[in-house]
Order: sequence, then C-alpha cells, then structure tokens
Amino acid sequence: MGFLDISNVTKSYGSVQVLHQVDIAVEEGEFLVLVGPSGCGKSTLLNMIAGLESITSGEIRIKDRVMNGVHPSKRNIAMVFQSYALYPNMTVGQNMTFGLEMHGVPKPERDKALADVAKLLQIDHLLDRKPGQLSGGQRQRVAMGRALVRDPDVFLFDEPLSNLDAKLRVDMRTEIKKLHQKLKTTIVYVTHDQIEALTLSTRIAVMNKGFVQQLGTPKEIYDQPANLFVATFMGSPAMNIIPTKVVLEGDAPHAELSDAEGNRVLLALNQRNLTAWAGREILLGIRPEAITDPEGADRNSGSIRPLSNVVTVTEPAGADTFVTMSLSGKDVIARMRADAAVHPGQRFEFAVNMEKAVAFDPQTEARITP
Repeated sequence: MGFLDISNVTKSYGSVQVLHQVDIAVEEGEFLVLVGPSGCGKSTLLNMIAGLESITSGEIRIKDRVMNGVHPSKRNIAMVFQSYALYPNMTVGQNMTFGLEMHGVPKPERDKALADVAKLLQIDHLLDRKPGQLSGGQRQRVAMGRALVRDPDVFLFDEPLSNLDAKLRVDMRTEIKKLHQKLKTTIVYVTHDQIEALTLSTRIAVMNKGFVQQLGTPKEIYDQPANLFVATFMGSPAMNIIPTKVVLEGDAPHAELSDAEGNRVLLALNQRNLTAWAGREILLGIRPEAITDPEGADRNSGSIRPLSNVVTVTEPAGADTFVTMSLSGKDVIARMRADAAVHPGQRFEFAVNMEKAVAFDPQTEARITP
C-alpha cells in the first residue's frame, strides 16, 4: 500500500467512461508524472485526487485515509495550476499566506513559513509586489510557494510550465527537480510534454484514452515500452517503427528488410524467443540514437550490426545531426554526432545497436517480451 493509493478508479460522464480502472500506488517522496495526449484523462485523474471531480467507482486514499467524498479543503493537498491562479489585488506575500490565514494559522507561524519558502524559491525580494508586476517565471514560483507554505501531504501540479517560453520551461524544470530532491515531497504532476515526464519523474504513468498504458521508471518506459503507443509517444524524435518479417539464418532469428534501392537487408535479432515468429510479420522498434555511424556506436554493446543504405536527408541540430534513410518503405531517423561526415545521396555504412531494438505484435500492438 502506498502513501497515495488510487485503486480501481473509474470516471464516467453519463454513459461515457473517460477513466478506466486506474490502479496506481504512489510512495511517500515519489515524483509521479501523468503524461499523455490531450483528452487522455490525466487532468481528470488529478482533479479526482484533489477532490475537484467526484469518483464514479473505486477508491482514493491518502495516508490510508479514504478520500472519496472528502471536501478538497480537508484533504491536505496543494495544487499548482497552469494559469497560476494568483489574486491580482494581493501582494506576493499575501497570495502565498492567504490559504494559511483562511485555515486560522497564527500570524507568527504564517510569517515564518513565508520567509522560509520565499528564501528557498529566491523570491524574498518580490514579496511586496503584485502579480501584474512579475514575469511568467516569477508568477510560477509564487504559485509554487503558495503550495509549499502549507506543507501538504501531496503536491498536485497541473501542466504548470505550459505557459512559459522554451528556455524558461527548461530553467523551471530544473528548479522543480532541485526542489523535490531537497524537500523529498510527494508530487503528482500532469503534463503532455514527454521530455518533462522523463526528466522530472521517479515514475511515469503513460495514459491514452482513459487507460494507463504503462507505469514504470523513466528508463523502463523509454527502453521497454509496453506497446506501440508508449514507444511512439515517449522520445523525441520518436522511436522508428519498421514493418519486417522474421526469418531464420541457421537457427538465429533475423529481421528481413529492404534498403532504399530495394536490396534485401538482414539484421540479427537479439531476442531468441522471436524464433517462434519465423515467417511472420513483426514491427521492429529502434530509437534514433541506436542508429549511428560506426565510430559513434556504443562500444559496450555486443550487438552492433552494420547496415549499408542511401542517405535521404541530413538535419544539423547543434550537438546532433539527424540522418534520414528509407527501410522497407519507411523513413527511419538516425542520430549522429554533429561532425559526422554524412551527405544526402551517398551510400553510408550505418551501425545499428540491436541490443536496443524491441519487437511489437502488429495485431495487438503489444511488445513481444523475451
């Protein structure tokens, strides 16, 4: 049993079910990120934890106390919204301590909590300003500070960085990470940004169409996606998905592909259980960083396979160069070093790390596990 337990929870609006039997146990001090596309149910689930949405069936517990039907003000949770939700007529200090004041916390305690949190977030010089005088990043710090002064059991973040520009988002992401490492607070964080999910979380729940598709650590989600949706949603650029047939060379399974000129290409598959798929179609998943030039290949891998193919497009991207080729009629992206000598139209010797390849069942779209 976790610090926050979501047990078999569903949510329906009339005859339409938008959340399907969600089961997640969050340990104390954990940073859980709910990630998925718009409309997948992640914000609905967050609002149910907060008490802003009712639960159709199932149970939510915090510290082994059932929260079903408990008013939001009685749950000892704090929420940070996308819109900041600051009172424009109050100063920063008043915004941050308003909740404490409403709960009858004595002024000396309020002042101490305010001073401690303002120093932690480096906004102590802003306490007498109004929200309208602050930048977006400063407003987000104030919204976080208002949550922190309450010392709640669980922090809930609803897409808190989506209104910020790209650089500020990266900066604030780092600040939130540092804050969690320092305070060891329990956080449930909603985002549609998979980079945010991978960098911030201790665990991720990937959601789609009201279902939790996979729950695991960032490494598990990235390296061992449970299905095709998780594989293509998590990662940028997305995982390459290539239709292929499993063939046996000797007794070893290989992926049979065709290069840009229609020549047959064989890549040895690491999963021995794929022998049972001989003669059948699979979907082969390979992340861009697992396809590179021989010099840039992972020297710790024992499964680097050569692949000769024609380069279609090169895209310099600062520290990386993204190289596109065609395999079995699909565009496949490789990630290479910035100084890789690759040019459109040339035949190039790629190196593919087959230790990182995963296979999916084309019918169920589930990963074929070893």
